[in-house]
Amino acid sequence: MSSSGILYFVVFCLALLAATRPLGAYMANVYEGKRTFLYPVLGWLERLVYRLAAVRQDTEQRWTQYAASILAFSLVSFLFVYLLQRLQAWLPLNPMRFGTAHAPANATQVTPPLAFNTAISFMTNTNWQNYGGEQTLGYFVQMAALTVQNFVSAAAGIAVAIAMIRGFARKQVNTIGNFWVDLTRGTVYIMLPLSLIFALFLCWQGVPQTLRPDVHATTLEGRAQIIAVGPVASQEAIKMDGTNGGGFFNANSAHPFENPTPLSNFAELFSILVLSAALCYTFGRMVGDTRQGWALLAAMAILMAVFFFVGYAAEQRGNPNLARLGIATRHSALQPGGNMEGKEVRFGIAASALWAGATTDASNGSVNSMLDSYTPLGGLVPLFNMQTDEVVFGGVGSGLYGILIYAILGVFIAGLMVGRTPEYLGKKIEKKEVKMAMIAVLVTAVIILVFPALSLELPFHAHGYWNPPGPITANFNNAGPHGFSELLYLFTSQSENNGSAFAGINGNTPWLNFAGGLCMLIGRFLFIIPALAIAGSLAAKKRVPATSGTLPTHGGLFVGLLIGTIVIVAALTFFPADSLGPIVEHFLMRQGRLF
Repeated sequence: MSSSGILYFVVFCLALLAATRPLGAYMANVYEGKRTFLYPVLGWLERLVYRLAAVRQDTEQRWTQYAASILAFSLVSFLFVYLLQRLQAWLPLNPMRFGTAHAPANATQVTPPLAFNTAISFMTNTNWQNYGGEQTLGYFVQMAALTVQNFVSAAAGIAVAIAMIRGFARKQVNTIGNFWVDLTRGTVYIMLPLSLIFALFLCWQGVPQTLRPDVHATTLEGRAQIIAVGPVASQEAIKMDGTNGGGFFNANSAHPFENPTPLSNFAELFSILVLSAALCYTFGRMVGDTRQGWALLAAMAILMAVFFFVGYAAEQRGNPNLARLGIATRHSALQPGGNMEGKEVRFGIAASALWAGATTDASNGSVNSMLDSYTPLGGLVPLFNMQTDEVVFGGVGSGLYGILIYAILGVFIAGLMVGRTPEYLGKKIEKKEVKMAMIAVLVTAVIILVFPALSLELPFHAHGYWNPPGPITANFNNAGPHGFSELLYLFTSQSENNGSAFAGINGNTPWLNFAGGLCMLIGRFLFIIPALAIAGSLAAKKRVPATSGTLPTHGGLFVGLLIGTIVIVAALTFFPADSLGPIVEHFLMRQGRLF
C-alpha cells in the first residue's frame, strides 16, 4: 500500500466526519417537523403534495398502516416503471428510437422478464441492471421512470429508519409517524436540494446534461464513432445521493461521462456515504442522546476501515504469478504496481478499492472499476460487505435500521451472558423484538444461499424458455470457483438490494431476471416489515430506568459487541459458500494454478 493511498482514505473519512453532525442535525429537524432554512423556499411544494394527495400532516399511523402504505406505494411504483419500459416505443424523448424496428443494431430489447427485473430493481432501491442504459432506454424512461424511483425509493428507506427511531424515542404510544409525510419531507427537503447542487457540480466537471441524440463523430484515423450522451448529470447526482447506483452508461462510474475527473470521483464517493453517516447523528438527536449515534457511526467506520485495507492490500499486492514471470508489480514512482486490470488509470488502485468498499458498504451498487477483474480477496471484500446485510453505513435509511436490528441482537446476546433482560435505550428487548430481528437476518441469508443452488441444479433444457441453450453455466465467462463467485455475487447483490455485479455473468435471461426480481422483493420488504414491527412494539413500551446491571450502549464495549455480532453472524452464515468461490480461488492463485 502507498502512503498516498492511505492519505486518500484518511482525507475521505475526515470529510465524512465533518459533514455528519450538521447534516444529521438538519435531517432531525426535517423529520421532527421543525422549520429549516429551506422551508421558505420549498414549503409550498410540501404543502402542494399534501393537498394533491389528500394527506393530513397531523394524522399518524400504526406500524401496520405504515407498512401497508409502503407496500401500496411500491406496488404502484413497480407498475409505473414496468409500463413505461414496455411502452417506450410510443413515448417522447426517445431520439435513438429504442423499442422500435428502427433502433440501433446493438440495442437491447426490453422483454417482459427484463422489464420485470428492472422495475423491481429501481423500486426497491437496488438498481441492478441487466442491460446497458445507453443501448436500451430512451431519455423519457430514464428520467420519468428510473430517476424518479431513485428519489422516492431512497426517501422511503429513510422514512423506515425514521419510523424505527421513533420507536425508541417514544413511549407508550401506538403510532410511529406518517409514511406519506416522511416520504414527502425526505424527497423535498433532502434529496431534491442535494441532488440539484450535486448535478450542477457534475456539469461543471464535464458530465453531460442534454436531450440531444447520440453524437456521430469521425476519429483522427477517419473511422466513424457514435458517442452516447443524454441527461446524465441529473441521474448521476441522485444515483449517488440516494445510494442507488444505476448508471446511465453500461460502464457505470468508470465511464468518463459519468465520472470524468479525480475530483468528481472523490465527490461521488463522498455522496455515497454522507447521508448514511449523517443519519447516525440524526438517530442520536431524536432519541435524546447523541452518544448513541456516535457509537453506531464508530462501529460502521471501524468495519469500513478494516475491509478497505484488506481489499486495498490485496489489489496492491496483485497476482503473484505475474511477479514470478519477472513482471514488475511493486508500486514505484513510475508505475502503480499491483492489479490494474479493469481499473481506470486516472483513479488508480486506492480510489478504486475505496469505491468498491464504499459502494458495497452502502447499497449503492455503482462501480468505477470492474469487480470481476479484482484478485480473489479483493473481490471477497465487496461480497462480504453485502453479506453483513449492508449495515456498514448501508443504504440511506436501510443501513441505519439494519444496524439497529443488529444492535438489538447484540444486547440480547449480552443479556444472555449475564442472565438479565436486555435493554436498549431504556426499552426492554423481549421475545417479539428478537423474533423480528432474526426473521430479517435469516430471510436474506436463505435467499442468498438457496437461489444460487437452484440456479445450478434446476434442469434448464436446451432452447427452453427460462434459459438460453445449454446449462446455466454457459452464461459464465469463467468456469470453476470464479464462475461460482459470479453467480453467488449476483444473488447476494440483488438480495441485499445493492446492484453491483461481477460482470462476467449474463443476467439477462428469463430465469435470472425472474429469480433476481424475487430476491430483490424479499430482501427489501422482509427486512422493512420486521423493522417496522419492532418500531411499533418499542413505541408502545414505557422507558425503564438504567441500573448498575444495564449495558451502556454508547461506549467501546458496546461498539465491540456490535462489530462482533455483525461479523460473526455473517461469517458463520456465508463462510461455506465463500469458501467455494473467492477463498479457494485465492489459494489456487497462490499455488500458481490460476492467472
